[in-house]
Amino acid sequence: MSEHHLSSTLFSSLNLPAKLLQGIEKTGFNQCTPIQAETLPLALAGTDIAGQAQTGTGKTAAFLIALMNRLLTSEADKSVVGHNPRALVLAPTRELALQIHKDALTLGEMTGLKIGVVYGGAGYDTQKEMVSGGLDIMIGTPGRTIDFFKQNLFNLKSIEVMVLDEADRMFDLGFIKDIRFLLRRMPTPEKRLNLLFSATLSFRVTELAYEHMNSPTLVKIETDKVTANNVTQLIYYTSNDEKIPLMLGLLKKLNPLRSIIFVNTKDAGNKVNAFLTGNGFNAGTLSGDVPQKKRITLLKEFQDGELPILVATDVAARGLHIPEVSHIFNYDLPQDAEDYVHRIGRTARAGSSGAAISFACEDYTFTLPDIEEYVGHKIPTEPVTTELLVTPEPPIYPKKSPSTHRHQKSEGGRHRSPRRSHSKASSSR
Repeated sequence: MSEHHLSSTLFSSLNLPAKLLQGIEKTGFNQCTPIQAETLPLALAGTDIAGQAQTGTGKTAAFLIALMNRLLTSEADKSVVGHNPRALVLAPTRELALQIHKDALTLGEMTGLKIGVVYGGAGYDTQKEMVSGGLDIMIGTPGRTIDFFKQNLFNLKSIEVMVLDEADRMFDLGFIKDIRFLLRRMPTPEKRLNLLFSATLSFRVTELAYEHMNSPTLVKIETDKVTANNVTQLIYYTSNDEKIPLMLGLLKKLNPLRSIIFVNTKDAGNKVNAFLTGNGFNAGTLSGDVPQKKRITLLKEFQDGELPILVATDVAARGLHIPEVSHIFNYDLPQDAEDYVHRIGRTARAGSSGAAISFACEDYTFTLPDIEEYVGHKIPTEPVTTELLVTPEPPIYPKKSPSTHRHQKSEGGRHRSPRRSHSKASSSR
C-alpha cells in the first residue's frame, strides 16, 4: 500500500466508519501515504479527484476507502437500487482489476458490502451469475462490464461512486469509447463521487476528467521525481550475444529472492525462459496471450514464492502489487520511457528497497536517452566483465502438446530449436 515514505496523517483522524477502520487496521497501516493524505480529506468531503501518482503509492487504498465511506454513510433507496451496483471501478487490465478486488475484500471485510470483479478471458458464467445476484461494488475491465450491461444484468442509474484507475492506460489500450459509453449511462457527475487516477495527467486525461467529473481537484504527488528513491538503478551496455550469458551470470551472482525479467516481445520471453530452464532456473512467462487460468496460477505461484522468476512483457508492468520483488531486470529496454518507470515500480514497494538492472543492447539502446530524460538523471553504468558472463547450457523449450501447439506457435515458435547457439538466437528477433 505504501511507497518509500508515509505522511503524518493517521487514518484514525479521518472520521471513518468503525467497520472500515477495522479493515484498514487489518492491512497493518495506520498512517496515510502522501497521495492518501492529500486526496482522502477532499474525497471524504465529496470533492471529485483527478490524481497523479506513481505506481506503488497507495492510490488503490485511497480510492477504495473514499468509495466505501461514501456507500456506508449515504442512505441508498433499496427499492430503486435493487440488484444494481452503487459503485463502479474500471481498470484497464484484468490483473489490475483482480488486485483492486483483492484489496477491496480486505478493506471491506467488516462492512457487509457485496464486492465482485468482472473481466474478460475467464469465468463467464460464474461472473454472470454473481452480477445477476447483485453487487454493491463492481470492479471490472471495460469490455466485460459493457457485455454484462448490454445483457441488462444491471443498470448504472444507482451509481454513487465512479472510479477510473490508470486512465492514461485506458487511452493506450483503446478503451476510451467504452468508458464514455458507461459514464453517459450513470447519474450526472454532480450526483456521484468521481475519482480518477493516472500515472500522468496528460491533456487527454484532464479533458476526460473535466468532461465527466464535477469540477475535480487535481492532485499531483512528487511529479519532479518519477522513480522511487530506494530503487538502485544500473545499466550494462551489452551486445546481443552477451545478453543471455550476462542474465545467467547476474542471477547466479545475485541470487535474487524474487525477480521479474522484462522483455519487449513474446519471442524474447520464450527464449529467455527456455535458457533459464536449460540452466537450472525455475521461471514462468507472462505475456498477452497466456490463457487466463494459467496466468492467475503463475501470478499466485510467484506471489507465494514458489516461482522465483517471472519473465514478462509489459502486460505485467502495471497493476501488479507483488510484495518483496527484490530485482527487476530489463532484458530489453522498453521503447517507451514511461514503461521504464512502471517496470521498475514493481520493486521497492511498501518501504522496502530494490534493484533495477537494465541491458542497453544493440537493438534497444536508442531508447536510453529518452528514459534518462524522463527520470531526470543519468542511470549509473557497470562494465560487462568476463567474470559476469556464464557460458549457457542449451535452452529447453516446453514440449509441444496437441492442446498447446497452436498457442505456443503464436507466442513465437521461431526460437524453438535447442540446437541454435545463444548468440544466433539472441540476435534474431
